[in-house]
Amino acid sequence: MDKSEALCALQHAVEERLLTPSALKNIELWLNAPQYAPYVDEILNLVQSQSWKELDDAFWTIIPFGTGGRRGRMYPVGTNVINDVTIGESAQGLASYTLEYLEKEGISRRPSCAIAYDTRHRSRHFAELCAGIMVANGFKVWFLDGFRSTPEMSFMVRYKECDCGIMVTASHNPPSDNAVKVYWNTGGQALFPHDEGIIRKVMSLESVRKVSFDDALKSGDIEYCQDEVDQAFIDAVLKISLPGSRDLHVVYSPLHGVGASCVLPVLEKAGFENVELFGPHAEPSGDFPNVPNHVSNPENPAVFDMIIDYARQKGGIDLILATDPDSDRLGVAAPLSFEEGSVWKTITGNQIAALMAEYLLSARKAAGTLSPENYVVETLVTTPLVKRIGDAYGVRTINDLLVGFKFIGGAIEENGPENFVFGAEESYGFLIGAHARDKDAAAAALTMCELAAAAKSQRKTIHDKLEEIYAKYGRHDEKAFSLVMTGSEGTAKMSALLERFQKNPPKSVGGMEVVRIRDYEHATQTDVLSGKQTPLVGPRGKLVVWELSEPGNFIAARPSGTEPKIKFYLFAALPPGVEGNLDDHLARVENDLRALI
Repeated sequence: MDKSEALCALQHAVEERLLTPSALKNIELWLNAPQYAPYVDEILNLVQSQSWKELDDAFWTIIPFGTGGRRGRMYPVGTNVINDVTIGESAQGLASYTLEYLEKEGISRRPSCAIAYDTRHRSRHFAELCAGIMVANGFKVWFLDGFRSTPEMSFMVRYKECDCGIMVTASHNPPSDNAVKVYWNTGGQALFPHDEGIIRKVMSLESVRKVSFDDALKSGDIEYCQDEVDQAFIDAVLKISLPGSRDLHVVYSPLHGVGASCVLPVLEKAGFENVELFGPHAEPSGDFPNVPNHVSNPENPAVFDMIIDYARQKGGIDLILATDPDSDRLGVAAPLSFEEGSVWKTITGNQIAALMAEYLLSARKAAGTLSPENYVVETLVTTPLVKRIGDAYGVRTINDLLVGFKFIGGAIEENGPENFVFGAEESYGFLIGAHARDKDAAAAALTMCELAAAAKSQRKTIHDKLEEIYAKYGRHDEKAFSLVMTGSEGTAKMSALLERFQKNPPKSVGGMEVVRIRDYEHATQTDVLSGKQTPLVGPRGKLVVWELSEPGNFIAARPSGTEPKIKFYLFAALPPGVEGNLDDHLARVENDLRALI
């Protein structure tokens, strides 16, 4: 099949509604533009085999930058997938925008970029590709040779005073995926206006500059710096350490990711000598074997099942920690008691956030280092319990942020790192200390171990400490679920569903009336009973909140910024001293909500 035959076949597929017009437009460009010549044969083979769904999924749109950068399924050709072209265009767009920004600011020195990568398939390849592109654009590249964590990458941008950074990782996504996370000179992921500027450059690219990684390494334009940065990063994390008991037996799983490079040395140097690496999850592997569905996500309680079985058989284990492949998220499990044969239970990201907030603020208060100038940060879909704890300790809580830790990093920059205490998002991301501007599982693991050891010294588990928090502030419970909607058809369904949430709520959910709609995309809030609409003060983004008639109960919905799915968040709360089964309550809300979708 030649190009003309392929174009005829593609046009016919559009007419038969087997292919979207936007996919045809992008495929035509790849068939005719000189820079895509190496990929023509692959496309022709797909057309000849009438692989319309594969072609449409790969070409129907241009893969966007979301809350964590550009992320998706790896596929050799296409605009809506991860491959050498989309990764290369991302790096070139970052380089072009950074150079334009520096010129506008009157900065004439040589720019620099920090680059790191995780254990995923092709991560090293994509990291080398990005490094060669940055050097071709005049950058000095600081490169971590070997698997390293996203928070170390964030730290390196600040430590090496880089103008930007690139982390090659798809976080907790399936093995089929990869991504680039783009960082600005703060060490945080690019925010407005820089994110839009980078996207604008990516979308208007005519060519990508490249040089050989090996040649640039020999010339010194790329420089390995992992030994220096590893030590500096670990030292920086250790500054958050608090004194106290270190009597704790921990089993740690990196879930086949990079975590052994940071979590283990941090805990060891902080004095936790009894930390055991879980063998079945120790191997760095992009296949993520020995975890359910090969998805290394500590948000999924099932990833702990094998580790909990091991801990119960061995006995004497106090705590289980697990981190995702790029070691920026932390999951936790613990026994309900210290008795032999005790039941083990995982705790949610919101519960971890509450435990850490109470522990850190109480420790600062006891040390006399807490003031009203201190602040904690959380997103709009993180538990309101964090704010209740912050209010009790007389500190500010910044909680009007969209989903994505980059907004927490931005809040730290805006409000000053000197008064920052703690940042959290419900999806198991936490930051303690100002060494980075992204969530850090090594720092979170250290704080969790110190918290658990302090509780153990009182003969209490972390579950006991959580019950104490509920007794003090009121019981809170949260639940989340997602609906996957892939391809062009899925995106259309997602948009329609979000619009329904914005404009047509039901009268009630779970036996509670919907009383108010907060629409962050259109900056409006609507009183459902009166129909009165008023301006909504806050960030702008695709997030809708239904406030329910029972205080502390609400529902949020948003499309994921990194995966083809829409996410729903359910919140329930009771006042202090009032008991009730919030699990059953949230189950009723979820059932009603699913029936509406």
